[in-house]
Amino acid sequence: MTSDDALEAPGTGYRKGPVLLRRSQIPKTTSDQRLLSGDGDTSWLHDDPWRVMRIQSEFVEGFGALAEIGPAVSVFGSARVAVDHPDYQIGESVGRGLVEAGYAVITGGGPGVMAAANKGASEAGGLSIGLGIELPFEQSMNQWVDLGISFRYFFARKMMFVKYAQGFVVLPGGFGTLDELFEALTLVQTHKVTGFPIVLVGSAYWQGLLDWIAGPVVDRGMINPDDLELLKVVDDPDEAVRIVCERGAELRKEELDAVRREAKARRRAAEGNGS
Repeated sequence: MTSDDALEAPGTGYRKGPVLLRRSQIPKTTSDQRLLSGDGDTSWLHDDPWRVMRIQSEFVEGFGALAEIGPAVSVFGSARVAVDHPDYQIGESVGRGLVEAGYAVITGGGPGVMAAANKGASEAGGLSIGLGIELPFEQSMNQWVDLGISFRYFFARKMMFVKYAQGFVVLPGGFGTLDELFEALTLVQTHKVTGFPIVLVGSAYWQGLLDWIAGPVVDRGMINPDDLELLKVVDDPDEAVRIVCERGAELRKEELDAVRREAKARRRAAEGNGS
C-alpha cells in the first residue's frame, strides 16, 4: 500500500489531501500521474472537486465586486410583472426612495419588479445592482443594472443578497421571492445576521400568508409569537423606505453604544491593572 506520493505507507492507506482511501477505493495512479497525463480525458471538468473551484470563484468575484458598495438594501419581487402593473410602479418608487435615503439597491437583475427597483435606483442617481442567475430559460440582466454579477449557483447568489444588505423589501412574487423572503427571515430569527428590517409591500397580497403564520404556525408552537414582529407590512413604498431607515438608525446606535461600552470596560480594566 502506498501514500499519495507513492511512498510505502503500510496500513495507512492512500491519502488525497484530507481524503483517506483504502482497499478498492485506492486509485491505480498517483495525483501527479493524473495531472501530467495527456490522454485527453476531460471528464474532470464535470467532477465535484472541480465544481468546488467554480463555486469558490463565484464567492471571490461576488465579494470583490460588492465589498465597497456601502449601505444597500435588497429588493425582491416577481419577474413576471408587466411595466404597466401597479407593482412595477411601486418597485420604481421603492428603488428611488432607497437611493434618496442613501442606500444602494440590490435585486436579482431580472425583469418585472426587479427591473422596476433597478430603474428607480438608477434614475435617482444611485447604485443599481443586479445579481443574476443562470436558468434553463434565458433571463438577461435588465438594462437598469449598473453593476451586475451572474451566478451559476443559487446559494452563492443568496449569500450576496444577505451579506451586503442592511434591509430587505419584498414585493409580491412567486417561489423565488418566497425563497428569498424566508431565507432572510430565518437568518434574522436565528441571529445569524443582524436584526435587519424585513418589509413586505402589499398587504392584500401577503395577508393570507401572514394569517397562516399567525394561526397554525404559532398555534402549534412552530415559532414564537414574538417572531411575527420580524415582519413589517405596508402598502406605501415611502413607508417601506421609512421603516428601513429608522431600523438602520437604531442598529447604528446600538452598534455605537456597544463600541462605547466595550471601550469603557477596557479603560476600567486598564485602570484596575494599573492600581
